[in-house]
This record gives sequence, C-alpha cells and structure tokens, in this order.
Amino acid sequence: MEGWDPSLLFRIADVAGVVGNGLLGGAVARARRFDLIGFLFLAIVSGLGGGIIRDVMLSARPVALTDPLYLGGAVTAAVIAYLLTLDGPISRRALSLVDVIALGCWSATGASKALAAGLGWIPAILLGVITAVGGGMLRDVLVNETPAIFGGKPIYATIGVLAALEMVALQHYGRPALGMGVAILTATALGLVARWRNWQLPGPADVTFRPARLRRLRRRDYEDPDEAPGPNHDFGP
Repeated sequence: MEGWDPSLLFRIADVAGVVGNGLLGGAVARARRFDLIGFLFLAIVSGLGGGIIRDVMLSARPVALTDPLYLGGAVTAAVIAYLLTLDGPISRRALSLVDVIALGCWSATGASKALAAGLGWIPAILLGVITAVGGGMLRDVLVNETPAIFGGKPIYATIGVLAALEMVALQHYGRPALGMGVAILTATALGLVARWRNWQLPGPADVTFRPARLRRLRRRDYEDPDEAPGPNHDFGP
C-alpha cells in the first residue's frame, strides 16, 4: 500500500508484546497473591525488561522510558490482570497464545533494531532473542523460579532464534514487513505445537568414563590378551 510505513508495524507489534507480557507478569502476581504494587512491578518487568536490556546493549536510550505508550501498556496490563481472574482454562489458553505471539513480535523487532544499528546478523539474532525472553527471565528470577528457557519446559528461546533469523533474512532482502509477519506466524504456530506436544531440547548426556572403564575398552582392541596394555601403559601417540 502506497505510503505505508513499516516502522508503524514494528511499533504496533512492540507495544502489543508489552501488553501481552505484562498480562503474563500479572498472572504470575495473582498466582502468588501479590498486592497491586506486586502486579505493577511484575507487569512492568515482564513487559519492558527485554526491550530495556536490548536498548542498553545498543547504547540507546530505552524506548520504554521515552515513549509513554510502552509504560502505559505495561501499567494497563497490570490493572487488567489485577481486576480480572486469569487462572481459568480459557484465560490460560489465551495467555499462552499471547505469549507465543509476543515471542515472535519481540524476536523480530529486536533483530530489526539491531540491524538498524549496524550490527551483523549474529548479534541481531542474539538481541532479538534477548528482547523476547529478557523480561520473562527477570520476572522468573524475581519470584525465585528457574527461568523457563533454561530447560524442563517446552522449547521457547529456540523458537525465538528461528523467528529472529527469519526477520534478519527477509530484512536483508528489503522485506521487513513480511519478515515481521512471517516471524510472528512461525513463533505462534511452533510455540503452540511445542506446548501441545511438549517438545523439549535434550538434557545433558549421562555418560561417565572412568580410567578402569577406558582400560577395558582399550583391551578389547587387542586380539592377543598378552598384548593388552597394562595400567601404566602410555596411550599417547
């Protein structure tokens, strides 16, 4: 459409992510029976934390502190979460949808701002993921929980990496608006399926090699048992 400014789409997506993550922060506050201050604090941290970290890393003034829409969106989300019960099945599904949409929004906007600052594609992907997960990590730490992206829950940051990568690729070809849309759709679809199917990254391998076990494995390489190395044998070249 003639006269369409893609930056408007970025701003809309950014503010939508603030409200969505603010609602998630408010839901956490309600689950712990916090007062209004607790709701406000967790909503602001959840909604604005990732963007503030991103802007500080880009040596820029945090847009969350210069644009009243951002702080206003987080406060509005806190009030909504304070007044409305968000622990029913419908509310949980809605919050889950908001969460994965915000994941795509923020991964894309973070990557786009990093590219606009002159950074390469790898730092852009990194800042996209930080934008998407930074606020949630701070929120979890504040309520003494292990951040969800560290494992034990459906994949989250991995989807953010993919969404940021799509944004970087399409912005490279001059299609930032398409990149934003593709990133949001990808994150939403994969995020919902990951939660439905409980997709998780594998944990650390539980394999331990002890000296005695290594010696037994080495002996199996010799056809003649008399040629097997002793305990003081040098296994070097």
